[in-house]
Amino acid sequence: MFDISDRIEPLELSDVFYRLEELLEQDQFELIFPEYKHKHEFQKQQDISLVYLMNDAVESFLVFHNATMTGEYQKEYEGEILAVLDKKEEQYVLVVHQGDSVVTLFFDTLLQKNNLYNYGDVGHFWVKGYEYLRVLEYRLAILRDKCDYLDESCSTPEERRLASLVEFPPLNYCCYPAVPEKYIVPRENPWQPTEKAINLMLEIAKEAEDKTFIRLLSYYKKNSSTMMSRWIAYMLHRKNHIKIVNILTKRLQKAASIYPNRSFGTKNDIKIQKILQKAEKRKQELKEAGIKADIIREEPFVEAKDSVQYKIYIMKWKTQHGNYHTKIEEITI
Repeated sequence: MFDISDRIEPLELSDVFYRLEELLEQDQFELIFPEYKHKHEFQKQQDISLVYLMNDAVESFLVFHNATMTGEYQKEYEGEILAVLDKKEEQYVLVVHQGDSVVTLFFDTLLQKNNLYNYGDVGHFWVKGYEYLRVLEYRLAILRDKCDYLDESCSTPEERRLASLVEFPPLNYCCYPAVPEKYIVPRENPWQPTEKAINLMLEIAKEAEDKTFIRLLSYYKKNSSTMMSRWIAYMLHRKNHIKIVNILTKRLQKAASIYPNRSFGTKNDIKIQKILQKAEKRKQELKEAGIKADIIREEPFVEAKDSVQYKIYIMKWKTQHGNYHTKIEEITI
């Protein structure tokens, strides 16, 4: 629950405050403190960050600017949050109840910080089978979240076009979920394709000169049943239509390549570079042996620690009974 004091005029609040409201209404309140802080109580003014959106494409925070904090912040708290935003003289005051604990933030204003990253070769292997399609679904899903939750300035027109493919059931979590079912955040009518998504796939099919797929998509516009969605999903891993997957993957990689890779400090970056060099060498060896392979990065967040460790994989492609399958190989030093 979130409430705004009568002392605050709604018109004086920027969009960032309404994003704060959105988080608190969802009982989300994860603060990020400097690593050198051992106590979660700050009498000296500084910027304190609140996690807004975290995925492989973006680390976004709402920033309490020139803030001081009193009370006890419960980092591990999970439950209902009651919050009130007030204003005293020139400072905003946010009082947050985490169960029996109360934390109060005094701050000058609320800002937003968005760190955008290259997600074009990032992936996870949480679900087995047709991993190259699940990785594609994952990249499209995190891109869509970036487009949905951040300002338009945080994405390009091409990215926003590609993000529409979360509304293409043969390629979204309906058919190729990248995460186990319990972690899926459901979308409204996920089995219902949009015309925009089908048209983009038609564009890609024409580039691939795949006449069969073009006819199939044209029919799909008229009959977008679940059965048809599953049939198209099946076609996507067939050898005869893999060019469509390759073109889409390359378009997504190109769109993501304008953003920097994450940096984990000089020492770690040097180690990562050595692993990448080893992965490139392995990829070349496989190419010379006639085996297609992709390098996939799995990496943790920079500013908010999570359980993911930095890993680099080789995803090796192989055909079996007319279908493309993959085998995953971790690269270490």
